Formats: sequence, C-alpha cells, structure tokens
Amino acid sequence: MSIKFLLNGETVELPEANPTVTLLDWLRETRMLSGTKEGCNEGDCGACTVMVTDDGGAKALNACILFLPQLHGKAVRTVEGLSGPDGEMHPVQEAMVAHHGSQCGFCTPGFIGSMAVAHRNGRVDFDDALAGNLCRCTGYAPIIRAAEAAAEHPVPTWVQDVAPAVPASALSPESGDELAAWYQANPDGTLIAGATDVGLWVTKQLRDLGPIAFLHRCKDLQQIKDQGDHLRIGAGVSMAQLHPILKEYHPSYAEMVRRYGSEQVRQAATIGGNIANGSPIGDNPPALIALGARLHLRKGVTRREMAIEDFFVAYGKQDRAAGEFVEAVTITKSAPDLRCYKLSKRFDQDISALCGCFSVTLDNGVIASVRLAFGGMAGTPKRAAKAEEALVGQVWNEASMDAAAKALAQDFTPLSDMRASAEYRMKTAQNMLHRYFADLSGAPVSVLEVQP
Repeated sequence: MSIKFLLNGETVELPEANPTVTLLDWLRETRMLSGTKEGCNEGDCGACTVMVTDDGGAKALNACILFLPQLHGKAVRTVEGLSGPDGEMHPVQEAMVAHHGSQCGFCTPGFIGSMAVAHRNGRVDFDDALAGNLCRCTGYAPIIRAAEAAAEHPVPTWVQDVAPAVPASALSPESGDELAAWYQANPDGTLIAGATDVGLWVTKQLRDLGPIAFLHRCKDLQQIKDQGDHLRIGAGVSMAQLHPILKEYHPSYAEMVRRYGSEQVRQAATIGGNIANGSPIGDNPPALIALGARLHLRKGVTRREMAIEDFFVAYGKQDRAAGEFVEAVTITKSAPDLRCYKLSKRFDQDISALCGCFSVTLDNGVIASVRLAFGGMAGTPKRAAKAEEALVGQVWNEASMDAAAKALAQDFTPLSDMRASAEYRMKTAQNMLHRYFADLSGAPVSVLEVQP
C-alpha cells in the first residue's frame, strides 16, 4: 500500500509499504534512526516513544506497536528530529542535561519524546504524562525536575509540524459506511484501530493478520454525541479523548481511566477495541456494565443493539457475527453513585488483577436497584447476579454488604494466575463491596487518600 507522512520535517512516501511493519522496526532498520529504542516491544516501557502530529494535535505514541499505515497523513518526530536545524537543543533536552536526568541513557529518548509532547501541549501534570516511560537507574525525581524546568521555555518552531494532506489509502476506510462494506466483503479480516492489542499479535506472536483495515481515518466513529440524558460514544474514540468527558459525568470511572495503560496507550487505544477483544480483564467493560450501557453493532447496512453484558458470551467468544463490528456504545450521563476500583500490582500502567464497578439507587435508605460488575473474576466481564439479589430491597448498611459479599461465592469461581490467586481475587472482590459502602459513606478509601 502507498502511504505518505512527514518524518522529522521531511516528506516520506512509501509506495509499497508492508502494512504490518512497525514504525520502530522501519526507523531502526530502514532509516538508521536508532535513537528510538526497543525495550519491551509491547507498548509498556516507553523507550520507543515518538511525537506524532495529526489534525487532533501532537501525541506521544509507542513506535513499537504503531504500524506504518497508521502514519498516513501524519507527522512524526523522533529524538533525532527534536533538535533544531542548526543543532539547537530542544528545551527538554537542555533540561535533562542540566538536571542530570539520564544515566545509562537507554530510556532517555523515550522520556524526551514524551516530555516534548507534554511541552508542546502545555501540560504540567508530568506524573501522568510520563507514567508510560520506565527508568531503572536514574530515578524519576531529576526527570520530573527537568520537565518542570523546560515548561518555562517556549515551544521551538521547528517541532510545530502540520500534518500533510493525503489521498485516501486502500487499507484505510474513510467512514463507517466504507468500513461496513469492506468488512462484509472481508469477514475474516482484522480491524486495527489503535493497535495496542493487535500490535502484540505481530511483535510477540508473529501472527499473519490476513486482510487488514486500519480504522483511524473513520472520523464518524470517533465522535461523542450528546443525546440528552445519554452519550453515544463512537467505537473509534480513544481513551485519551474520552477521559475529559468521563471526568465531567463519571469522575470515578475517569480516575480509573487515568490508570488505563499509559499516556501513549490511551492516545491510541479505543473504547470499541477494548470491548470487541472481549478480554475478561479489560477495564472498560465492568464500568460500562455497571452503567447499564447499550452496545451498537453493525454488519453492512444492518444494525442492532444489546445490553453490553450480553455481548460477552464466554472466554474468547462474543455475540458478534462474521463481518460485524462494534459501532458505538451508549451510556447514561447520570450515575452519581458509580464507583470503579482497579486493583493491580503497579498503581500506574498495569493490567488489572481485579476490577470492580458498582452503581446503586437508594429509596429512603433501601436499595431499590444495584449493578455490580467485575473483571478478572470469570472468563468474561460479568455482573454479580446473586450478590445483587442479596442487596435489592435491603437496608443500605454493612450487614447488607456482608450478605452480598457472601453471595459472591455463588456468582464466581475465579482462577489463579500470575496476577492473583483465586482466593485473593475472591477476598478482594468481597472487600470491594465494603469499600463501596465506606466510599458512599464519605470515608477515604483510596490508597492516595488514606493516612496512617
């Protein structure tokens, strides 16, 4: 396929690009730009972070799981392209030197990439902006000090790229209608939105993806529409795009999304992709189930919708026909008592061992309705039906939560794996119900709030 983009300010045209070659491999092996490092090769360490600019602005992305066709019509800056045309250092480069932000240097180009994007976008929440970059020798304090020092300086003109205008690409449909037609004709095809999951199929599993469609140019799937009491969220909406909307309507869900992957992952990952892959430990489905979300599917010109919990049939199996794709999800704006709790070994940028999301409606202190949803407790994201039955009609108190906690044993038989044992999962799921009661009672429950 033919693609065109800017690389460090210069136009690159690849008339016959291999669609499953990653930007990282192409930079290092074809362009000899070895500043972009390969660490984990799965979007976890941030050593390969580059700046990518499109009509939505500048983003920090992981080059190791970014396929070349995803760059069509965009601009890329590697660490080599952050210095000026006459060798001038970018402010974040100068600050890293001045504040001793590098020792072995392996992670440094990725930090520089993330810092340069934050600097360009005027961000000062550096703990969040740099959470996707790992360092094992310098320590983060001097790096954060460098980011703070650089923030005082203006953005260099040479990094303010404008993405080039490009023609349509054969593997990148321009709308949901084009995607529906392509997928109906290629029902065995692979749909790639952010590639934060599919990228690993190539880099780790060496899989042949077959026919491919890249969805990043389907702008109509990237819209969030206000429908009065509800929001319709297109499947192509990234987690970074969704986060500020959730902060307005569902702050607890938004706080969980702040820990969803990393900045680089959130800029690429889409809500539709997280739903469609059907992972039992995906963080969005429990929240969406607790919200009573409706899922919208499309095959050709035919559309249907369902309660999102009905989409997950069994491990690795979803209620989705060949050639059918997730088009959108609809959520309520109002769920004041929604709470989401993510449990993982690392606070930031880690896969959940367990995720619980709960929403209750009270009538004069009596539980009128409740939705309890968990990830990591079964082969699919799932409601705790027996625990819900134990709560409805009961007084909202600790005794009711005790009964619901006991009923969880009828809802789930969790497995043991590298992230948690079955016993640990059950006990912490039960504890989450008590945490929920304490949370709604006004007690501090976050590890960031509780004081010794």
